[in-house]
Amino acid sequence: MKQLVTIEQLFDILGQEIKEQNFPETLVEHTFHQYKSAFFTLVSTILSARTKDSLTITKLPALWKRAKTPEDFMRLSVAELEPLLKPIGFYKTKARHLIETGKMVHESYNNQIPDEIEELIKLPGVGRKTANLVVSIVFDKPAICVDTHVHRIMNHIGYVHTKTPEQTEHELMRKIPKKYWIDINDTFVMYGQNICKPTSPMCSVCKIKRDCKYYKTKNAS
Repeated sequence: MKQLVTIEQLFDILGQEIKEQNFPETLVEHTFHQYKSAFFTLVSTILSARTKDSLTITKLPALWKRAKTPEDFMRLSVAELEPLLKPIGFYKTKARHLIETGKMVHESYNNQIPDEIEELIKLPGVGRKTANLVVSIVFDKPAICVDTHVHRIMNHIGYVHTKTPEQTEHELMRKIPKKYWIDINDTFVMYGQNICKPTSPMCSVCKIKRDCKYYKTKNAS
């Protein structure tokens, strides 16, 4: 395999691998494609934080039956919402955030999800990762969503040398052309969930291992 030189080659290689292996969509992509709802997508993004997609997705159908709009969520009590989310990670905190977010979206944004990052991060439970993801997926606006997969893989291959996802976001914004921004999260999350896993990464089948600083270091001996 040719040595990786450019970000264009990186996306070509990973994109082809994802297509050939037919990896499942990420939870947030799946939610938006299935429901075409900005609010549902925001909710699923909040719930997916620090929780496997495979678990979160099982809780969504019952949740949508119980609450479909920001007003529905603001009218729920924490005691009513928590059982619908359990055992999603931090479900008690997320229940409170969803109720508060429903109230704020209804009262401050006329039930419309804002399409600007600086407005989205005002919502309870919404950080830059969530805001970037919603802006890119729902509104198709250039934004780089850096989760643990993006942060880990970009550092593994030595494309960035950063300590936090926020630092990675700023470095990628500086180094990567805007035309790739929207695809970064989807591409690297799918690759991170299926190949470059946080534990026991499948280096033997990785298409970019020859250009991976982590792989070279691990096999240096």
